[in-house]
Amino acid sequence: MSKNIICFGEVLWDVFPEGKKIGGAPLNVALRLSALGLQTTLVSKVGKDDLGEELLDFVEQSGLKIDHIQQTNQFDTGKVIVTLDAKGSASYDIAQPAAWDKIAVRPELIEAVQKCDLFLFGSLATRDEVTKQTLFQLLTIASFKVFDVNLRPPHYTYDLLDDLMKAANFIKFNDEELTEISQEMGCTSSQVENQIKHIAKHSNTHNICVTRGSEGALLYLAGTFYTQKGFPIEVADTVGAGDSFLATLLEGILTKRRPEESLQRACAMGALVASKQGANPKITAKELIDFIQNSA
Repeated sequence: MSKNIICFGEVLWDVFPEGKKIGGAPLNVALRLSALGLQTTLVSKVGKDDLGEELLDFVEQSGLKIDHIQQTNQFDTGKVIVTLDAKGSASYDIAQPAAWDKIAVRPELIEAVQKCDLFLFGSLATRDEVTKQTLFQLLTIASFKVFDVNLRPPHYTYDLLDDLMKAANFIKFNDEELTEISQEMGCTSSQVENQIKHIAKHSNTHNICVTRGSEGALLYLAGTFYTQKGFPIEVADTVGAGDSFLATLLEGILTKRRPEESLQRACAMGALVASKQGANPKITAKELIDFIQNSA
């Protein structure tokens, strides 16, 4: 039986020095999930403007369902100014307010969330009260909820993160996010495993993944740790690498791959994306397999 996934939150244009590219973490995850063969629906909002029309056309042509991308003529389609440092790491200036700040609850959206197998969301979607309230209403009815932490200062509070973690069935951090949040929640250890266990106990969420950049990733599933070393690559930019990592990991979990295999594939996908320009480069199944085999 095919799985049905909903990705909720921001859709926008990443504006680089050399031009603009489609972006937004939920969109990036959705695009990779769709490319991996899973039926994926994006829930967001765009402006009734040229950027919004261009974004809708791109998303639909990419194979995603756009039934739940709302439109408004009151707010512009989202934009982010992306700045890359010498190592390819990105910083972001996120325009506010944007259309995706105003996602509304609708009966057909409630019905779709009730039927989905996995509901993915991030912290940035809570920066505006309208989308925040919509998200919390949907979290009460979704069956399996994945929280992609994705911190973007100053658009979060620790109380809010606490509520989101407790609502989730699965949490994905990067290592910096894990350290920051676990310390805020009272963890005194610098060991990643201890920080994960602290978050798991505090939030009662016992499925957690932490990406560690070039060092790979750590996965905690129902009390068991799985580790994967990083794949050496030459970084072009890191935009979207974590999103493609998460999508590939979730594909493995949904299709019941072994955790070790799912984590390996996810790390390889994240590395491949970081080796290419932009958040959503095309990567074939063969390219992924060859990359893993050639890196062994």
